[in-house]
Amino acid sequence: MTKMKIANIPYGPYITVLAGATVNGKPNYVTIGAYGVVSQKPVLYISLKNSHYTTKGVMENGFFSVNIPSSEAVEKTDFCGTVSGNKVDKSQVFESFYDEAGNAPLIKECPVNYLCKVIQTIPIFDFTMFLGEIVAAYANEECQENGKPDALKVKPTILMDSGYFDIKNRVGSIFKACSGNR
Repeated sequence: MTKMKIANIPYGPYITVLAGATVNGKPNYVTIGAYGVVSQKPVLYISLKNSHYTTKGVMENGFFSVNIPSSEAVEKTDFCGTVSGNKVDKSQVFESFYDEAGNAPLIKECPVNYLCKVIQTIPIFDFTMFLGEIVAAYANEECQENGKPDALKVKPTILMDSGYFDIKNRVGSIFKACSGNR
């Protein structure tokens, strides 16, 4: 296998998520790939461009949602990433619901949802990274295996520089490939 040097930019793959916030009293969603786990505590991060309409809602309310769409919703997911809530009302793109734990919309059509309370903000260039404590989590019953979301049933959308993708097969188990210490 020959490795070739490429540009120093992140290409992916990333799980595509829809970050949600209430902005001017309405739900708004933006498609992002800059999301992830912070530690073994129930904390997620999202990183939003400062100019995003959703960023305004997270800053004002102190809450955001992370919604994991299935690959079947790729057109709506892409739409939320290509139009600005400053110009287009995206409140009706998905059916929203709320948890009493905080003011951020969650998406009914998404197999997995997290409601997060902002616990820290980190400015990075023209972005803000929001660290959020998970205060509520939801998963569609048909997407669960033993009470937890199953990736093959959730059918997450994978974002890479060249487009959107889905997953097809399980190829291994976590922390089972090698029996040695890490």
